[in-house]
Amino acid sequence: MKIDDKLVEHIARLARLSLTGDERTAMVSDLSNILGYIEKLDELDTRDVEPTSHVVGITNVMRDDRPRPSISADEALLNAPDRADNFYRVPKIIE
Repeated sequence: MKIDDKLVEHIARLARLSLTGDERTAMVSDLSNILGYIEKLDELDTRDVEPTSHVVGITNVMRDDRPRPSISADEALLNAPDRADNFYRVPKIIE
């Protein structure tokens, strides 16, 4: 894909960016280099490589989800700036 000023202007408009002439020229060069690198990656033979989501093996390190006692409502509301019974009181935001 050929990167030119017109394409960079279109991308900048979609991203709501305002680019100067120098920035647009630099962006043409940068995007061309990025796409050139991606084209090099496309040349690699990956037929025998299985798809992975991570380059290293990952295992789940989370603890088992078991029920356990929780703090009481009074403890949870101890530092509440305003409360009504067992609830936090917040300012009304809907008119």
